[in-house]
Amino acid sequence: MSDSIEIQSHETRHFAPSAEFAAKAQAKPEIYAIAKADRLGFWAEQANHLHWHKPFTKTLDWSEAPVAKWFDDGELNVAYNCLDRHVLAGNGERIAIHFEGEPGDSKSYTYAELTAEVKRAANVLTSLGISRGDRVAIYLPMIAEAVISMLAVARIGAVHSVIFGGFSADSLATRIQDAQAKLVITADGGYRKGKASALKPAVDEALKDNNCPTVENVLVVKRTGGEVDWNPKDIWWSDAMANADAEHEAEAFPAENPLFILYTSGTTGKPKGILHTSGGYLTQAAYTHRNVFDLRPESDIYWCTADVGWITGHSYVAYGPLANGATQVIYEGTPDAPHPGRWWEVIEKYKVTLLYTAPTAIRSFMKLGREIPDKFDLSSLRVLGSVGEPINPEAWMWYREVIGGNRAPIVDTWWQTETGAIMISPLPGITDTKPGSAQVPLPGIVAKVVGEDGVELGNEQGGYLTIAEPWPSMLRGIWGDMERYKETYWSRFDGQYFAGDGAKKDEDGDIWLLGRVDDVMNVSGHRLSTAEIESALVSHPWVAEAAVVGAKDETTGQAVVAFVILRLDQVEAAGSDSDVSRVLREHVAKEIGPIAKPRQIMVVAELPKTRSGKIMRRLLRDVAEDRPIGDVTTLADTTVMNIISGKIAAGAND
Repeated sequence: MSDSIEIQSHETRHFAPSAEFAAKAQAKPEIYAIAKADRLGFWAEQANHLHWHKPFTKTLDWSEAPVAKWFDDGELNVAYNCLDRHVLAGNGERIAIHFEGEPGDSKSYTYAELTAEVKRAANVLTSLGISRGDRVAIYLPMIAEAVISMLAVARIGAVHSVIFGGFSADSLATRIQDAQAKLVITADGGYRKGKASALKPAVDEALKDNNCPTVENVLVVKRTGGEVDWNPKDIWWSDAMANADAEHEAEAFPAENPLFILYTSGTTGKPKGILHTSGGYLTQAAYTHRNVFDLRPESDIYWCTADVGWITGHSYVAYGPLANGATQVIYEGTPDAPHPGRWWEVIEKYKVTLLYTAPTAIRSFMKLGREIPDKFDLSSLRVLGSVGEPINPEAWMWYREVIGGNRAPIVDTWWQTETGAIMISPLPGITDTKPGSAQVPLPGIVAKVVGEDGVELGNEQGGYLTIAEPWPSMLRGIWGDMERYKETYWSRFDGQYFAGDGAKKDEDGDIWLLGRVDDVMNVSGHRLSTAEIESALVSHPWVAEAAVVGAKDETTGQAVVAFVILRLDQVEAAGSDSDVSRVLREHVAKEIGPIAKPRQIMVVAELPKTRSGKIMRRLLRDVAEDRPIGDVTTLADTTVMNIISGKIAAGAND
């Protein structure tokens, strides 16, 4: 058996930027050569876009690999870089955040107003005994106070751990305990899918019976006005802010001062606390946001749809845009409340120019049809971004044609919680974009596709994506467990970072992500990527979205099992589930080859997704292999798996 992943699909379409876009673009073609000629000098130049209270003289210390120190002898304040310096530069009246609540309420904050709020919040934290190095857990909906809280924690040199508002009390308690947080910031609730959803009860449950003994206080934001149980540790955010001093001087901290811990699921069941520090992280978050989105802060309106509970919300809502002095939209709710055109309505209202969202969202809009976005004026959009998982070419083309009006370049970005910022992406004024491909490492990043032996593979071969050189925003470890950090990310390939993604290079040398290595199947000795089979399924006009898993099979080792969602306007044409299964199996055989033909295809109404839009294929594998379904607490809709399991039990699979 070959040690590389077999490549079946080919993509020949490509789209060059317009001459006008290229001429005005932030990044010029020579940026690649400059970064290659002097990689560390290039990163030092990017770091100097920030304000350093004490300039650095050392760019990289890799002597304690795999733990990097970037700009180690320099000192800065992250919040000062995101706020104060823009006010001092005369941009205090520029809008920093347009907040749009799901019910339709809205509030805009200028940079001067946001700075004042963060100063007050920093004083509140200090009054509650929080100081440099202390951990603060943030469990909030997608409201302005979430960003204000993060920046206030950063301002005083403390460490935040944002816990996504959809997590259960148990998940919350586990993360508070691991970080030994002294303070929890939460809200009575938030608005989601047209109704108020409570948050405070989960905090109460997590903290009861002194389950999290390090927590001294709970700050509660009043968002929905819902009733809450009140405990001795609880303080209303509004009361604390009203009594707080409006002045706060930002203190400089070393570049390697911890900034945040963000927990991601671990294969052992114990969450991994990914640790990021200040100077390197902010450098790369700002650099990538500026160049990947071709940001013009004086005129662009930027909107990243991610929640701050995920890394995308950290880097491309809380930190990157504000470090660059951008104006951005923050939206509280879901794309379909109170109506399925809500996102397009927001874009029309604020004249959004830069949109950054997930492929799963794009495919859900495809399912509903273009009639909905066509009702709104989306002509302001000039760059479209994709994040979270590989985007199949069909969804990419729909995004370009329907949302971008065949004008806006698409930047398909690859990165991870662990990398901290975008690593592989087109640059919109330079790259001839290609549907479905993240294409090339950004200037300053050294990425490789390697085989089992860690040796770089040639074009048209599939293997494993590694990062061969340290980068500024890289994780500095797993909180409290350095051995797990080394074992998880650095043990597979000597001296190269590997976080579990398969990849291929096509004939042009462009990189395609093939999903998690866990999602690579071994069918009769052939190593196939689930991402390619999913893409083949979605290329059929009936299919809006697909998820493919490998299930144990006595004959072939693993068999392909597919779950598909049909486009709403195609349900009638598709006919019965057995007809759909027959036609789609043959379609996959034709597109990829008989070896990839699914053993089973199941038509479903929804797929199990986290609220960040990631498909939980682990749960689908449980179903496909007739195992009890694992933990579903992170799903946006926990009932989805019951429906799918019931369908299988009723014999609705082919």
